[in-house]
Amino acid sequence: MTAETAPPLAPPGTARSRVPLLTAGATFLSMLDSTIANLAIPDLRADFPGSSLAGLTWVITIYAVPFAALLAPAGRLADLIGRRTLFQAGVALFTLASLACALAPTLPVLLVTRGVQGAAAAAMIPASLALLLHDTSPERRARAVGLWTAASASAAAVGPSLGGVLVDAFGWRALFIINVPVGIAMVAAGVRLPRSAAAGSNRPDLLGTVLLGGGVGALALGVTQSDEWGWGDARTIAMLAGGALMVALALWRSARHPVPALEISLWRSRPFAAANASSFLYGMALYTWMLLGVLVLTGLWHYSVLRAGFATTPGAVGATAGAVLTGKFIGRLGPRLAVTGGAFTMVAGGIWIILALDAEPAFLTFWLPGSILVGLGMGAVGTGTASAAALSVSPLRYAGATGLNTTGRQLGGAFGIAILAALLPTVAALDDYVTVYVFATLAALGAGLAGLLLNVRAKKEAS
Repeated sequence: MTAETAPPLAPPGTARSRVPLLTAGATFLSMLDSTIANLAIPDLRADFPGSSLAGLTWVITIYAVPFAALLAPAGRLADLIGRRTLFQAGVALFTLASLACALAPTLPVLLVTRGVQGAAAAAMIPASLALLLHDTSPERRARAVGLWTAASASAAAVGPSLGGVLVDAFGWRALFIINVPVGIAMVAAGVRLPRSAAAGSNRPDLLGTVLLGGGVGALALGVTQSDEWGWGDARTIAMLAGGALMVALALWRSARHPVPALEISLWRSRPFAAANASSFLYGMALYTWMLLGVLVLTGLWHYSVLRAGFATTPGAVGATAGAVLTGKFIGRLGPRLAVTGGAFTMVAGGIWIILALDAEPAFLTFWLPGSILVGLGMGAVGTGTASAAALSVSPLRYAGATGLNTTGRQLGGAFGIAILAALLPTVAALDDYVTVYVFATLAALGAGLAGLLLNVRAKKEAS
């Protein structure tokens, strides 16, 4: 539907007036669960004492992989079965998977249910954005999308402190059970959302999607287990080679399928390809940094999970502030300054941490300024890469562009966590944490260098 044919904004009290709130709730939940699980790792180590750190990091990785692989097909599925139907199904499945995570008796069961949760999140995101764009008038759309994106930033900001409080008071299972009443309320409210007719005829490439998810998962498993198996072990080689082959086949199919798992035709635009490369490397740095911060605070400085949650909150608030400040000037100056400036700010913060991190806690003089600096850079890069992806294509391809950009960030996050698990032993010393910070800083540097290729400017909305 074009901008001219979009329906007007509904008055308060009608079903359509609930759309912005419900869609913001969906992106809030999906982002919250991609970050809040970091606070569960220390408690999971106590609950499942036989599990290695590498195995526990899969609680995060296995959420990110199906989330990334299913984003594009889920967007197409919304056209086939209707936006409201997919949104309701995604929220319902996410709620059930959250309950199953909370009740998981073993780590393998938890990993399976987390994977289902990630798949449900992948359904919620494109369906919620499609509902929002369709049911908001053109003149109010920017404000509505701003609410939608702000919900994601808010989840990142409140996630650490909320997670710390929940784990300290009730244990790691509370991180998932909290989704259940919210999800039930959203499903109930969503019944009155405007129904949309199915508009598509071509089905998404199921085989390509399976190849993409399986390939990324195999690559992540090979990297994660490399420390335990050894790089020359047949299992490691099989995972890496098999994963690379599956990803290559997924890309090959995406170049030929009418409804591909990845819209790689967009990569023909150099600015868009640069935005995706920067987003991938940014995801590597982002996810690694968030989990590493929790591990440093609890493992090296011996903070409680509650203290660690509050200690990581300033960085998340800094990221929100960075996103808001960047959004105010990005339309005039373009995204290149936001991406490069934000990434190099992260690099500066990383160098500060690498040189000054000590086994003795120093929150006010070291941790607080460093985390705020890195957070500001993260917010700028996240906003800049998303804007660059949208501005580098026709407005009619906005949804596909932003979806692929999000996919890149999630895939980068999955690989970042895998590399962290490979570099960080179960019993880590100061030098081990510094090594991982070096990796995260190099990933941020790569994101900034890729951002130098951006030269896009705002485009007028197409009819």
